[in-house]
Amino acid sequence: MTIRELGELLRRRKISCAELVEKTLSDIRKQEHLHAFITVTEEQARSEAAERDRELAQGLDRGPLHGIPIAFKDLFYTRGVRTTAGSLVFRDFIPDYQATCVSRLRLAGAVSIGKTNLHEIAYGITSKNPHYGFVLNPRDPARLPGGSSGGSGAAVAAGIVPLALGTDTGGSIRIPASYCGVTGLKPTYGRVSRYGILPLAFSLDHAGPLGASVEDCALAMNAIGGPDPFDTSCSQIPAPDFNPPALRDLRGVRVGRPENFFFEHLDAEVASCVDRAIAELERSGARIIPIRLPDLNEVNAVARVIQLAEAASVYIRHTDPQLFGPDVWALLEQGRMIAGHEYVSAQRLRTLFCREFDRVWRTVDLLAAPTTPVAAPLKDAAVVRIGSQEEDVRMASTRLVRPINCLGLPAISLPCGTTSEHLPVGLQLIAAPFEEPNLIAVAKLAEIVLA
Repeated sequence: MTIRELGELLRRRKISCAELVEKTLSDIRKQEHLHAFITVTEEQARSEAAERDRELAQGLDRGPLHGIPIAFKDLFYTRGVRTTAGSLVFRDFIPDYQATCVSRLRLAGAVSIGKTNLHEIAYGITSKNPHYGFVLNPRDPARLPGGSSGGSGAAVAAGIVPLALGTDTGGSIRIPASYCGVTGLKPTYGRVSRYGILPLAFSLDHAGPLGASVEDCALAMNAIGGPDPFDTSCSQIPAPDFNPPALRDLRGVRVGRPENFFFEHLDAEVASCVDRAIAELERSGARIIPIRLPDLNEVNAVARVIQLAEAASVYIRHTDPQLFGPDVWALLEQGRMIAGHEYVSAQRLRTLFCREFDRVWRTVDLLAAPTTPVAAPLKDAAVVRIGSQEEDVRMASTRLVRPINCLGLPAISLPCGTTSEHLPVGLQLIAAPFEEPNLIAVAKLAEIVLA
């Protein structure tokens, strides 16, 4: 159920916050095999739910998120509750303060149910965590859920919670959204505070929501978006209303269909679903404009250098490979080999690409593209086959999303159909910096016409 639907039940006294929390805890127990959670905060959730019920009885309604159970990727600091990052390095770390996102969602009335599983230190896309269990995809447990926010995506897809927060450094919100068939929003860089979130790559990390609907993500953004004096990288641009009404049609909206990069190497069924989705946008009044983009393969290369170097910097003092899974340790070792001049050159190229991309928004209002080039791969697959070619699972999964982190643009992934194996396909809509309200308004209508 969506946040709106649950909220109506709460306000009509069809269910109490306490009962909703008990149902959520029961759902977690019934679906333990998904390994979606690392820590479940049962007693804290019960206490918060009781308080939310008392407030409603006294006429105090904190808003749409009042009494709604939510979850946080286990990178978000939660005071008094361990924050592991899915890693042995932080297995006993209990913060004495909490992330701004956590504080703001609790102030909005949401009830934290626990901390979700993830790819170790958020450095990967499979969410096959060797320390806390492999996260399974609720749509098909034989498939990957995506990552690194795999537990958050799985918890929403399984119907355990309508909303969970994740982070996105190279696609880690949008990949699980695509593979699990939910909605995931990566905001503009700096739109959401990262204070109290364990970093992976300082200049690429974003925090954002995964939800059961576009509106669920918008409601989360209304709670967490905006300036934060504790985060110097956070934009000072005031937060708008992120939850505008769905547009009645798309007349006057210019939607760019990229002629290069995004549609060049896709699974046929994914391409078909995304093309049908774009055709539906056109039938809703959008003007579809073929557009050639700057070289996003080069942007991908730049982003990989930056991420490898910054992640190695974060973990430079951790020299024991036994504390890490082999895939994560290999990436950290690779990052340590990047020279300073290579990192500086990558950041300079990044600035040039951002300037090139600024020109795109003179022609279109947003871009429509696939989120991932394939549907969820088998959980034991090392490669995926696209046409006659094989591609590494990690490289394929991040190929269409990683450049958007490097450019700092807002992007949303929402379901746009299924394959012949009933696996969800994600449509990625991308907008200019700080254009989340317009992006969400279009995504809401897209959600309706694609249902």
